[in-house]
Amino acid sequence: MNTLLINAHPDYLNPAHYSLQLAVQFSQRFHAQFPAETLVERDLYEAPLPQVVNGQLYSMWAKQAQGKSLNPGEAAAQRANRALLDEFKAAHRIVIVEPLHNFNVTSRLKDYIDNILVARETFRYTADGSVGLMTDDRRVLLLQGSGSIYTNDDRYTPLEFSRTYLRAIFTELMGFDRFQIVRAQGTQVQDADPEKIQAQATADLAREFSRFYA
Repeated sequence: MNTLLINAHPDYLNPAHYSLQLAVQFSQRFHAQFPAETLVERDLYEAPLPQVVNGQLYSMWAKQAQGKSLNPGEAAAQRANRALLDEFKAAHRIVIVEPLHNFNVTSRLKDYIDNILVARETFRYTADGSVGLMTDDRRVLLLQGSGSIYTNDDRYTPLEFSRTYLRAIFTELMGFDRFQIVRAQGTQVQDADPEKIQAQATADLAREFSRFYA
């Protein structure tokens, strides 16, 4: 069961962040349960990603559709995009690590989604609309840190666009079987208790980890 951990935290080398602590715990659980398996990790902020701009993905896709040759920048974007797609499609378990940024995903995670949400690769168009191609028991787990709390059914709950966006992308568009989330939330709330927050997130991770590989 190939697992790909996508680190979408801009400060991905700082172990103090809640979501990164969850990533460490996930890795420890993974290696303890699957000692012979490899956890593939990709840090999105470690190296440039192809973007939907001219000279990269945008003009590359247009030229491919027209059968035109690519310039060096577009050819490099094509190679990088192909590597990202192959790595993503090889994994049946996807783990995403990120903070909630302005109620949504981080900018580099959006760039990554643009690279893997590709027609005829991870979904296809039909006369009745798009159909996901990633349907063979694939699951995604989001490990998310947030300053506010989004599970109180108050004004903040519908503003958590990161969760709703990723759930739609993975399950409704690409056809993943399951979307799961573990939160370390309320980290910036007045009188927040870091130990209590992390303890709850750790307990939630233990539960969701078992479901993830069930």
